[in-house]
Amino acid sequence: MKLQLDRYAYLETPLHSWDPRYKLVGFMTLIFAFSFVDNLQLLPFMVAVSGLLYAVSQLPLSFLLARMRLPGFFLLMMGVLLPFISGSTVLLHLGPLSVKQEGCLDLLLIAVKFVSILTMGIILFGTSPFLTNVKAMRALGLPSILADMILFTYRYLYDISDNLKTMQTAMKLRGFQGHNLRSVVTLASLAGTILVRSYEQSDRVYKAMTLRGYGQADVNRGGQHEEEFEAYSRDLWGLIILLLVAAAFVVGQILIR
Repeated sequence: MKLQLDRYAYLETPLHSWDPRYKLVGFMTLIFAFSFVDNLQLLPFMVAVSGLLYAVSQLPLSFLLARMRLPGFFLLMMGVLLPFISGSTVLLHLGPLSVKQEGCLDLLLIAVKFVSILTMGIILFGTSPFLTNVKAMRALGLPSILADMILFTYRYLYDISDNLKTMQTAMKLRGFQGHNLRSVVTLASLAGTILVRSYEQSDRVYKAMTLRGYGQADVNRGGQHEEEFEAYSRDLWGLIILLLVAAAFVVGQILIR
């Protein structure tokens, strides 16, 4: 598992050069506005805004599809069940099962919101280095403990991935195939081992950091990070445009009933 959200952070586009603080506020506001929408008439506009911003970011389409694969699995599970269990208006019969209109519309709403919000998140974290985004959060007032937790979580996802790959290779060399029900027990043991190793490593890292003075100095690091950024008028205009788009979705949701 390789997230590498900032693999294309080196590109030169208006979104890449946008001040991370303004970009963070603008995109998070737009994401909350998308989550507020439950009117089907607004879905085409949501897709259009997401597609336009992704086109401006110049991130490859394969990059987006690869990041949607794992969360899309959960959406697929919901998509299989929702048309059969939600609503009362029957569209067609599939043997003993009935496909309901309300369930299909709910699935459409959830799928479009899922894709749009995830696209916004990938643009946000894919157009700036991850460390820069964390510094922008600190400059906006995020407590240092939360910023450190975000940074360490992102960092150790790679470490856990490497451990998992090593253990899977070792299991295959010992003849593990994983094609039958008995392999579930082995896979459960693998997951448990990964969790225990992750806990032990986090404990070792925390103790090493504590010995080096972590948490002892009372330094206003948020102010330091704020001085690292320099905003221009174009950054402010970009934020205003995104806020207006977000407000349009909220107003549209309220007015169109």
